[in-house]
Amino acid sequence: MNVVRVAIAGAGGRMGRALLEAATSTPGIALASALDVQGSEWAGRDAGDLVAAARGIVIESVPARALERSDVLVDFTRPEGTLAHLRACRAAKRSMVIGTTGFAPAGVEEIRAASRDIPIVMAPNMSIGVNVVAKLVEMAARALGPDYDAEVFEIHHKMKVDAPSGTALMLGRVAAKARGATLEDAGVFARHGSAGERKPGSIGFSAARGGDIVGDHTVFFAGPGERIEITHRSSSRATYAQGAMRAARFLAGRAPGLYDMDDVLGLRG
Repeated sequence: MNVVRVAIAGAGGRMGRALLEAATSTPGIALASALDVQGSEWAGRDAGDLVAAARGIVIESVPARALERSDVLVDFTRPEGTLAHLRACRAAKRSMVIGTTGFAPAGVEEIRAASRDIPIVMAPNMSIGVNVVAKLVEMAARALGPDYDAEVFEIHHKMKVDAPSGTALMLGRVAAKARGATLEDAGVFARHGSAGERKPGSIGFSAARGGDIVGDHTVFFAGPGERIEITHRSSSRATYAQGAMRAARFLAGRAPGLYDMDDVLGLRG
């Protein structure tokens, strides 16, 4: 088995630590470098201070230096940081796994443009379970049709900055597409006061924030006399980290392009 050398962005954050642990314990993956922003308390320190198995890896603050020893950069940071790392990967011809959410349209377009030069896996949720749930949502939405009202509920920890979550939006897009619609037309993201009756075919969203909840998502299909609920609950960031390592292995030797977890998991089609 060829070993894929990974660099972990945002190493000092909670997700960064989960990624460091996954990179040091996943067969076929070797932790080659770690990265955090300039001015971070972790920049210049040994990654072993975060995860014992990462001892000997100095946490860089210059992306180009981190990429010198790496094949793939794994990034779950924030849009502005991810785009800066994207430019460094493009310049160095390194692959990239992007789990960051909350990009503006211009940021998404920059990622699409970069994928013409380097292979990128981008997904709002790297969890294997969540991507299987998305397939179940697709099947249910197609079979039930617009006569069943669809609602997406999500709850995350209080530090999450974007809402609805990228995963909730992904699930909504899957449901809309399966019903022959677009989320831009069908999505309802706010209800307050006299909101009026529900519009047929709409897909509603509810977001809650609190505590240290890693992430729960439920898609409801409410029809005459019955309700179907498809739920995924994350109890650990390790599930996202393991999916990211699988995505990193997928990118080995891959041609430039923009891939997602359907490609990684063989769920396409």
